[in-house]
Amino acid sequence: MKAVILAAGYGTRLQRDVVSDSSGRFAHLAGVAKPLLPVGRRALISHWVRALTASGSVDCVYVVTNALYHAAFEEWAAQFTNVKILSDETSNNDERLGAVACLQLAVTRFNIEDHVVVIGGDTLFKEDFSLSQVKERFSDVQAKCEDGCLVLSYRCGDDETKKYGILEVDGDLRVVCLKEKPLPCETESRRACPCFYVFSKKSLPLLGTFLEEKEDAAIEEKDAPGNFVSWLIPRRPVYTHEISGRFDVGNLPSYIECDLYFREKLQDVKSYMV
Repeated sequence: MKAVILAAGYGTRLQRDVVSDSSGRFAHLAGVAKPLLPVGRRALISHWVRALTASGSVDCVYVVTNALYHAAFEEWAAQFTNVKILSDETSNNDERLGAVACLQLAVTRFNIEDHVVVIGGDTLFKEDFSLSQVKERFSDVQAKCEDGCLVLSYRCGDDETKKYGILEVDGDLRVVCLKEKPLPCETESRRACPCFYVFSKKSLPLLGTFLEEKEDAAIEEKDAPGNFVSWLIPRRPVYTHEISGRFDVGNLPSYIECDLYFREKLQDVKSYMV
């Protein structure tokens, strides 16, 4: 199994917050890619590489970034033997390829023909999350169908459905549909779907099919990886694995909250996410 960490975003909201912050406490974060932000004792993305390696879940981690941050990621990756960096060659947010195209770029460039764990580079999970459990759950899905894929879900509040992709599932926890940011009255489900997916090797050719269909579509339709998941659901079996929640570093307040938790409340650093 391989891992692809999507890290080609430009963090425009966070950088705006850092620039406008008058305290000066976060000036050191200016120009830092979100996955490279210090969270607790290490960079956010390093939590993933450490856990992926310790759990034995994957044999290689591919990180897709952009031309602006490429050098910084190469410098960061020098400490690991199982990490490879790929640039999407864009230099600003207006040029971005979108997350699905970045995933396809990694699959093509590195000739990936294995199951793939796809991870949003600005996301971390609560302490109940375990890569070993995800691997076990994916094995169960594969035993049912070799085409089967796996996504995560966690409970969100009524007032939060309009912020997330919401999964509707059947009694076997197979996903029936993914509704993008529905109003609470538009779905009975409260299962938010974060950017963490396990795509079977048999599903990977569909990335190209999706992008061909969306070739002339607006970037927004190709940017959010959940759009590919939504498209995939009627075409391949997709199941869900439940977790308790996540940290989503989108702006400065959410970064401060995440960093504080990892500095003061994380119970077991060594076993985190393993």
